[in-house]
Amino acid sequence: MNESHNQLPVQIANPTLFDSRGFIAGKWRCAASNKTFAVIEPSSGQILAHCADFSQQEFVEAIEEADRGFREYFLHTNAKQRSSLLRKWNDLILQNVDDLATILSLENGKTLAEAKGEVTYAASFVSWFAEEAVRSYGDVIPSSYQNTTALTFKEPVGVCGIITPWNFPAAMITRKIAPAFAAGCSVVIKPPSETPFTAIALVRLALEAGFPPDIVNVVPTKDRNASLELATHPKVKKISFTGSTNVGKMLTKLAAGTIKRVSMELGGNAPFIVFNDADVEKAIEGALICKFRSSGQTCVCANRLYVHENVLEEFTQGLIRRVQSFKLGRGIDKGVTHGPLVNSAAVDKVKNHVQDAIQKGGQLRYGGDVPADTPPAIFSFSSEDEVIEMANDTEFGLAGYFFSENINRVLRVAQRLECGMIGVNTGLISAVETPFGGVKESGIGREGSKYGLGEYQNIKAVTIGGSSA
Repeated sequence: MNESHNQLPVQIANPTLFDSRGFIAGKWRCAASNKTFAVIEPSSGQILAHCADFSQQEFVEAIEEADRGFREYFLHTNAKQRSSLLRKWNDLILQNVDDLATILSLENGKTLAEAKGEVTYAASFVSWFAEEAVRSYGDVIPSSYQNTTALTFKEPVGVCGIITPWNFPAAMITRKIAPAFAAGCSVVIKPPSETPFTAIALVRLALEAGFPPDIVNVVPTKDRNASLELATHPKVKKISFTGSTNVGKMLTKLAAGTIKRVSMELGGNAPFIVFNDADVEKAIEGALICKFRSSGQTCVCANRLYVHENVLEEFTQGLIRRVQSFKLGRGIDKGVTHGPLVNSAAVDKVKNHVQDAIQKGGQLRYGGDVPADTPPAIFSFSSEDEVIEMANDTEFGLAGYFFSENINRVLRVAQRLECGMIGVNTGLISAVETPFGGVKESGIGREGSKYGLGEYQNIKAVTIGGSSA
């Protein structure tokens, strides 16, 4: 393998953390074909490094090794031992937070401060599921049959296929594989081709923590057919995917062929509602958090802003002032508040959204000139019923936000919005202790929280008949 493939354009304290190879069947290696793909640094558009590009057959090899490893791992470890390994992994992530954040910032584009925050957030899932591992209880159920006892056990589902997105290269990995490891599962990870190096670095630290090499595989590829093995191979018992709704639907259909367990965290179209009884400054701060975090490249960012007509101009002017203070640039540079979008396709998409809004009557209030008599692109409303109908008028139901100081309205609107997650008077809703997931076409299952471990477990019922004497 070319030596330059393992070099970053900036120095990191732990150079062994960066690797452009995959880890398959207990070995770090290049693709058998020696194929690679380029990973682009978003700020410059230049090649950051090349990453190994694996084939369908190599995915099969990883899956079969993960199946063998799963049986050994579950049989020869208990919950306390798995918890200990997760704690060691958590400690190593935090010890290497600066290097992980540098790798993440370079390949994803987000600011170094935001990247460090994500790495810490990623570690929190490892710590959380270290605690959940030893608190996964079965039940003793009163039997309806005489002299009989009914028990339930929670057991790991087996090999888990993990497909993660580029917008949170660290957190989406740990949010999936930490509960898998806690349950006793093995994993085959297909990291995003835009940002593979963070996932690879996290796997290196997991191995350093002591996880058996045959239960974790990371297999980068740009070959769509190769990664589809995770949805079709009979030895994969669960697939967890975060990404677009269309791809999620396709994977769910494929997984149905072998009745796999699925967790799908898919697209969102989040409403952000500001009522006339809201604290407008708090609403502006909330909009900045959930709309511009990661330069707007999150699945839970505000997509549609609905502001009551009585506070429309106050909110709009305040938001413009705050946006004017942004400093765009290379994520790792000092003073930058917002990094670049992940690639040129993302830039074109945003341009198209802006032009589409203007063509449909929107008004560009900052960044360009349009006729002053066009209506605002922040939508106004006059009644609660009206805005809830507009907010729910979508096939998506991941996140929603609203601002109100009226407790009766808070409880009423929170129940009426068709979303899996709702932020009330806050734009920050993602936390390890909170279940993450959506309804309608935004997905199936929940990640994080006390519910996240169960997504990687089967429940087995055991009925024991006693003596009739």
